[in-house]
Amino acid sequence: MEKVKFESMELSQEIKKAISDMGFEETSPIQSQAIPYILEGVDVIGQAQTGTGKTAAFGIPILEMCDEDDRQLQAIVLCPTRELSIQVAEEISRLAKYKRGIYVLPVYGGQPIERQIKALKKGVQIVVGTPGRVIDHLRRHTLKPKSIKMVVLDEADEMFDMGFRDDIEHIVDQMPEERQTIFFSATMPKEIMNFAEKFQRDPKIIKVVHKELTVPKVEQFYFDMRNNMKTEILCRLIDIYNPKLSLVFCNTKKKVDELVMQLQGRGYFADGLHGDLKQTQRDKVMATFRSGNIDILVATDVAARGIDVDDVDVVFNYDVPQDEEYYVHRIGRTARAGRKGTAFSFVVGRDIHKLKDIQKYTKTKITRLELPTLDDVEESKIGLLYDSIRHELDNEDLSKYVSIVDSLLEEDYSSIDVAAAILKMHMDMNKKDGHEDLNLGSYNNGGKAGMVRLFINSGKRDKISPRHIVGAITGQTSLPRKSVGNIDIYDKFSFVEVPEEYVQETLEGLKNHRIKGRKINVEIAKSRK
Repeated sequence: MEKVKFESMELSQEIKKAISDMGFEETSPIQSQAIPYILEGVDVIGQAQTGTGKTAAFGIPILEMCDEDDRQLQAIVLCPTRELSIQVAEEISRLAKYKRGIYVLPVYGGQPIERQIKALKKGVQIVVGTPGRVIDHLRRHTLKPKSIKMVVLDEADEMFDMGFRDDIEHIVDQMPEERQTIFFSATMPKEIMNFAEKFQRDPKIIKVVHKELTVPKVEQFYFDMRNNMKTEILCRLIDIYNPKLSLVFCNTKKKVDELVMQLQGRGYFADGLHGDLKQTQRDKVMATFRSGNIDILVATDVAARGIDVDDVDVVFNYDVPQDEEYYVHRIGRTARAGRKGTAFSFVVGRDIHKLKDIQKYTKTKITRLELPTLDDVEESKIGLLYDSIRHELDNEDLSKYVSIVDSLLEEDYSSIDVAAAILKMHMDMNKKDGHEDLNLGSYNNGGKAGMVRLFINSGKRDKISPRHIVGAITGQTSLPRKSVGNIDIYDKFSFVEVPEEYVQETLEGLKNHRIKGRKINVEIAKSRK
């Protein structure tokens, strides 16, 4: 079955709104196949790997089935670990954001049982828990199964491997006979099929079958990190590899918007693509990407389908994709037209299981790398400077500068000392407020001599024009109108050149200033070019 847009499915508006807020545009294969059957009340056995979106595959139907006006327990989800129980409960809660009166409770060992008992007494419709703690509540009669309409076993094979088979059988035996039973498992060994046959009625078996795909010849690497490190590591890698064009993939349109703002705030030439953009907006973004006016394109998988650019040097999987096929499509955006390509994936926590599935499916090795340090960035920057110096020596007329060096040599400075001092001055220009800038970009941003390029986090989408920017600057500073330099306005951000001596005054004058009612942020633009 083809993937479908969530908005086209027969779901309540509250659920659709919550899905939109979470930034998801399109169903994963397991969701598109399982949700319709579960909504019909059919028992289902779903074979799907971890991280394929199966939580929403059963979470959405659970919420559609639950009665908000009834505080009795209506659904129970069994998970192998406390971590997964918390994760599943949180995702179902996010999906229930606009369904007032729905309460979800994770129950697991290691948390005081009294707190869980208190919550159960108040009334919850959905419990997500580990088998051991669920049995504790059943024995205490704090968990009352008589009103349960749906039972879900998540990662059934893992629970069986951990020795929970008897516990699960004990739990399911106490559930009402008139119920819907859903099993999700990465594998379907005979033991699970026999168990399903005992506790399910004519289940619909759903297996996510992948197409045969050719994996492009791309160097593939991954980094293991905490979630809050992703943007910083992305910036360091961009500074180290200095790609001409790079693609960054996120799983949701919300994350695309957040990351674009973060990158623009750090002075990178970035823009985003996702399903909320009109076709004319997408065409504009792609035109600026192809022309090199932006060199980092952040996109969702859905929006990236029409991208056909030969010069993409690096693909970044900022989020590991939910579907192995998406991974192959993503990395195939580089290494076009016989060129080399590189793909980096950012792995956080349980993402490592998804990555293992991707490696198994694609039959390729994805090599783990150590996180890049600031020293690595500095070393790369020195290498780029070294190449620039070579270019100047080989291609430029340096005669007018030789006399300056000669006069210094006459003062008993050695040529090595003079060269080292000039290099130090150049490197110091790349420092900000006495500290190394985190992305180690250069302030030499392509402006004319004596001019500095400033970044403004507002653009065409905010309906600003050059006259608005000029008016704001001349109204808040002593800078004459004729002294304002080049102005470039993009969809979400703009650049303006001002004379070097007016930079500080302009930054202070426009701090918290509003253009067309929107508070703007102005910074010195940085370029790695």
